[in-house]
Amino acid sequence: MSDRLADHFPLFPLQLVVLPGELVPLHIFEERFKALVAECLAHDSEFGIVWMADDGLHDIGCACRIERILERFEDGRINLLARGTRPLRIIERQRDLAYPAGVVEFLTDDPPPAPRALIDGAHAVYAELVHKATDRTPSPEDLEGMDAYRMAATVDFGLEAKQGLLGLRTEGARLELVTRLFRAALTRLDFVDRAQARAKSNGKVRFG
Repeated sequence: MSDRLADHFPLFPLQLVVLPGELVPLHIFEERFKALVAECLAHDSEFGIVWMADDGLHDIGCACRIERILERFEDGRINLLARGTRPLRIIERQRDLAYPAGVVEFLTDDPPPAPRALIDGAHAVYAELVHKATDRTPSPEDLEGMDAYRMAATVDFGLEAKQGLLGLRTEGARLELVTRLFRAALTRLDFVDRAQARAKSNGKVRFG
């Protein structure tokens, strides 16, 4: 197969969407997924996390690599950290292994690269959101190394929004989406602040 296709690629269907660069903790307890983890550790290979939604398994997911084992239990259960690496699409499910697997295509971006103004705009809104939520302001150096995936991985978006990001094949489109999501999150934070201020005032407007 080509570099963009992989056969018998291990798959982990979960009620979870992972983005490239995102670090996620996993608790492994089913025998089939213990076998999956053992295979990946033995060959230092990736596996795919794909969203098992209420309406079924999505075909686009994210390849992940085991970053480290946190804990092993006597009964074989494992706690680990995995990091998203690259988006993928399931071409065909395969059921002849001890764990779920399939033929997958690793997805690459289409040209052109994102305009500088779009990158800077997304970074500015993201920095505002981080400051509003945490009182910490990301440095210009931190921001420069963050693409749309890496910014979104640090914000608790819903699964639909994260799945939408995985489905976009240009960085420009992803930056436009995360900018809208960051602005919506800022609006929600402003609303919460105002609601808390009203609650503290006991329904009265305070002067000074």
